[in-house]
Amino acid sequence: MDTLRIVFLDRDSLPATEAFTGPEAPHELVTYPRTAPEQVAERIRDADIVIVNKVPLAADAIGQAPRLKMIAITATGTDNVDLDACDQHGIIVSNVRDYAVHAVPEHTFALMLALQRNLLAYRQSVQDGRWQASGQFCYFDFPVRDLAGSTLGIIGRGALGEAVAEIARAFDMKVQFAARRDANEPTSDYTDFNHVLRTSDVISLHCPLNAQTRGMIGAAEFALMERKPLLVNTARGGLVDEYALEHALRSGQISGAGFDVASQEPPAPDHPLMRLLDLPNFILTPHMAWSSDAAIRAMIRQVRDNIDAFLRDDPRNVVAGFRAAR
Repeated sequence: MDTLRIVFLDRDSLPATEAFTGPEAPHELVTYPRTAPEQVAERIRDADIVIVNKVPLAADAIGQAPRLKMIAITATGTDNVDLDACDQHGIIVSNVRDYAVHAVPEHTFALMLALQRNLLAYRQSVQDGRWQASGQFCYFDFPVRDLAGSTLGIIGRGALGEAVAEIARAFDMKVQFAARRDANEPTSDYTDFNHVLRTSDVISLHCPLNAQTRGMIGAAEFALMERKPLLVNTARGGLVDEYALEHALRSGQISGAGFDVASQEPPAPDHPLMRLLDLPNFILTPHMAWSSDAAIRAMIRQVRDNIDAFLRDDPRNVVAGFRAAR
């Protein structure tokens, strides 16, 4: 039997300080710091298992890898992998789940609090000498708002959405989960999608990126936001029309935005999110909400567990290749 060949296409998507070892079974682990789209087919051609974070795995490259039996995604999102092609070829695709159930909600609230209390603007003003110029113990150049008593609209009710809701209630916020926008009659646990947009003081996104959610917040949705909410996105950049976001922020349709994700990562210098960095009510962080030390270690353990489970013919966290799983 040939040696099990495992290829990790983007090892640099994890910190070098965290060791990444393969499964207990005898294997050869080949790691690449990064992989460009045009390099994928050649690098996975002889692989039995591919480990990937954000590198696109398209149908054409998958079809050129006759030995490929499993793709282990080192993330929850799967939009970079052609799942239909994996189903057709009987390739198991497993993702990692709930590993950042503390990290992402904490980052979400860090963004909320910084924006609601105008921390960036006040910090800059102190650097600029405004405190000394004021001649008194404090000054009131920028509004400061409490989270307590405000309404949080959450779009996406997985583990992360629920964790954010739990923290919000501890802040004495009213929580409403948005129903799917195409739902005819939301159940009692959900609120009509458009009503959430109209009545929320803060809107936080925690849903996957797919054909149904891509561009779900655009110009029409911003126009519904009567309370000029904060918009926080620690999910996926493609959920929001970023040109519409730029207009909404600059025109005052929303009071602020905190984003940890972009439709293009890293964004080009002229990307809409980069153009917003001059605003004190906009925060952009480099897709690192998930990356606490504890979350990274939990994710690495889960990837290895997923591979071990597959090798025991008991695959877990399967998002494609269901025929092969049966």
